[in-house]
Amino acid sequence: MTQKGLTYSDAGVDIDAGDRLVDKIKPLVKATQRTGADGSIGGFGGAFDLKAAGFKDPVLISGTDGVGTKLRIAIDTGILDTVGIDLVAMCVNDVLANGAEPLFFLDYFATGHLDTDKAAAVISGIAEGCKQAGAALVGGETAEMPGMYEGDDFDLAGFVVGAAERNAMLPRHNDMAAGDVLIGIASSGPHSNGYSLIRKIVEVSGLGWDAPSPFAEGQTLGQSLITPTKIYVKSILPLVKSGLISGLAHITGGGLTDNTPRMLPKHLMPEFDMDAWDRPAVFKWLQETGNVAEAEMQRAFNCGIGMVVCAKPAAAMDVLSMLEDAGETAMIIGQLKAA
Repeated sequence: MTQKGLTYSDAGVDIDAGDRLVDKIKPLVKATQRTGADGSIGGFGGAFDLKAAGFKDPVLISGTDGVGTKLRIAIDTGILDTVGIDLVAMCVNDVLANGAEPLFFLDYFATGHLDTDKAAAVISGIAEGCKQAGAALVGGETAEMPGMYEGDDFDLAGFVVGAAERNAMLPRHNDMAAGDVLIGIASSGPHSNGYSLIRKIVEVSGLGWDAPSPFAEGQTLGQSLITPTKIYVKSILPLVKSGLISGLAHITGGGLTDNTPRMLPKHLMPEFDMDAWDRPAVFKWLQETGNVAEAEMQRAFNCGIGMVVCAKPAAAMDVLSMLEDAGETAMIIGQLKAA
């Protein structure tokens, strides 16, 4: 008896589902079109015209990141349309810290079984993040890998390329000195860092994702912890171009204490006034529920500050005014001192 020939579908990979997904997300991708990119997908690569985008002497700056175990909450709650914003945010905020304008973005989506509706929800968030960042979504990869991921599990990675004019790149160490001020810009919550600890604290609390949030009225616990990472591009780029700031730090894993020194020369260090801002309720709940030491809080979480800006004291009020006009909550949170 002749055995039926095996197909890719028998092995768990549905090529047609991938094609359907591409058709479904084409309008999302087109909505991210910007000067320099054609806004189409389906080829073998995405092109970007730096000259058309207005750059004269550009330096390309790239970045890559993921969303971490915040994905676990998204999968378990079924809230899939915002983690794509996190993915874009973690990448574009990093290149922004070098003074770069994000130009284009690519994503990698891997799963054991491709559910086109769920994948499209995730990619809709990626497209929304790209729109917030002013970056074109020029392509990506969707990988269906049975045996590698169980059930509804999936993973995400993102890749961004930005550019800065050579004379406007950050940080500018020669412009930094003891006494310069550090301005903090409010975060939208934990962003996409510390979520393994967050999930452990939730486990200790005994609450389910669908329980009323103890710190966010009108939301479930899952909804309040899936709040997407804030994208700072459109509010901070004017500061970069103004020349009023000498450095930027994106506050991610490692918190204020580990990330701020990354923008500083070795002879300077940050000195923070941790009472200069009101810590959002989510962090108070996490600290109390998990009995987390203050030093651990400051290293694991952003504690309410998503970006730190370095500026001369004379420029501080102008920087604060520009940030507030852009809709940000910002405040002086410290200064530089000799290391």
